[in-house]
Amino acid sequence: MHVEDLLRLESLDLELLWGEQQQLDREITGVTATDLEDPTRFVRPGEVVLSGLVWWSRANGTEKVSRFVSALAGAGAAALLAGEETHGSVPEALTRSCRQSGIALIAVPSRTNFRAITEAVYLRQWGDLSRRPTSHRYALPENVRNELSELVRAGVAPDVLLDRALGHLGAPPCYVLTSTGRTVARTSKAPALPPQRARELLRRAPDGITLRIGTDSSAYDGWHLYLIDAGAAPPRLLHETADVLADHRYDRNRLRDESRQRAGELIRTIEAQPADPAALAAALSACGLSADGPFQVVSAATRGDGEQGAAADALAEALRHPPGRPFALDRLPHGEAVAVVEGGSEVARGLRELWSEVHSCAPLVPLHGGIGPAATPARLNAALSGARYARATAHAQDPGGARVAAMNDLTSLEGLLAGIPADVRAAYHEHVLGPLADDSHSSAQMLRETLETFLAHNGSWARTAEALHLHVNTVHYRVQRIEVLTGRDLSLLEHKLDLYAALHCR
Repeated sequence: MHVEDLLRLESLDLELLWGEQQQLDREITGVTATDLEDPTRFVRPGEVVLSGLVWWSRANGTEKVSRFVSALAGAGAAALLAGEETHGSVPEALTRSCRQSGIALIAVPSRTNFRAITEAVYLRQWGDLSRRPTSHRYALPENVRNELSELVRAGVAPDVLLDRALGHLGAPPCYVLTSTGRTVARTSKAPALPPQRARELLRRAPDGITLRIGTDSSAYDGWHLYLIDAGAAPPRLLHETADVLADHRYDRNRLRDESRQRAGELIRTIEAQPADPAALAAALSACGLSADGPFQVVSAATRGDGEQGAAADALAEALRHPPGRPFALDRLPHGEAVAVVEGGSEVARGLRELWSEVHSCAPLVPLHGGIGPAATPARLNAALSGARYARATAHAQDPGGARVAAMNDLTSLEGLLAGIPADVRAAYHEHVLGPLADDSHSSAQMLRETLETFLAHNGSWARTAEALHLHVNTVHYRVQRIEVLTGRDLSLLEHKLDLYAALHCR
């Protein structure tokens, strides 16, 4: 099927906004629906991309548009199908960007469902519903649909649902995968997939098909139905299977919310100082955690209050690798997520390995985490404080990116200072350095450079003079000026430390 063929389907009522014959002749290999600002992870060469444009607003101008379209061009997308429902029309900036990048742009009216487009592509690609009578409304046999409904109500595992949905087709290898490559479920014939391999298949699966399981999930905890052999099941059946799994997940989310309520009680108990030992033991037990530990406390946050639940979803996804590790997690006010995890140093090691992968699910959103020291129940309050301090350090080290830090990593003065709130650091910098902190005067900058060099060379007059290409007497004069202006004596270790800390509090 080619892009031009899609435009000829009258039932879809699509409108070409831009595209020359070269773009219209491109063959369609599949469909990806996404509203991520950077969809690179999930777009494969030759796919048409469906987007409702919820990531765009008039306030952010052309920057996000250019980034989005460049990602499609880089991934080799065949065309962009932009929905008109969110904004009433397709932004002109998007048309210009698609023209510049050579990506065909097609408008999708609000009355046209994205699923209808997806099915039109796959039905044309594989043949018109050859696997089921055309008189049937559903691809799944009635007895299978009824049984699946009962199984969902019974709360069975998603593996069971997947096997039963595809059982009458021989249960071909099929998976439910998260965006980070974690396997949620697989059919009995599907071999185990390491997370890295699963991520590769989600991004660039040459022969398979991926469908996003539609729930109100965030970018961090989305589920994807992945069928290894795209021809092993008709598209409508896969959509119906995805709907069943979505129903299962709605029930699972309800249980997750109940679990987070219990975790919230545990965290509030930990924050109380001193914590009541009996209440703490009861709260740990209610969350399915051991009475003795050891525990790690983890704090995570995205860029602010607007990211409702994003940090909690990101942290929960990271902690579910590998499966079976007990933890209690809740989202606190101001967007912070806190988890109490059963385990020792392996928790921090696992989080470090996965943090960048979790962040890549929403690469434009800064994501920072902090890990407190290993703790017994009696030390959980201190571990929570340590986790928050480590997170502040991670944010200070890379404000616009993604980083996770642990209290055990704070082995230098610079690392310790990084976690102090920015306004406190600034006040200390100005108070201790005094006139030397004034960037508006070149003499202050010169003296500050001399101080930095002098301290870096362990107070050696000769090496400082050599590094600055000055006479030793000039260094002596400048150091004396520094001592007068700051009121510190650079022959004393504690005064050197004060000034060294002030320099690193910029």
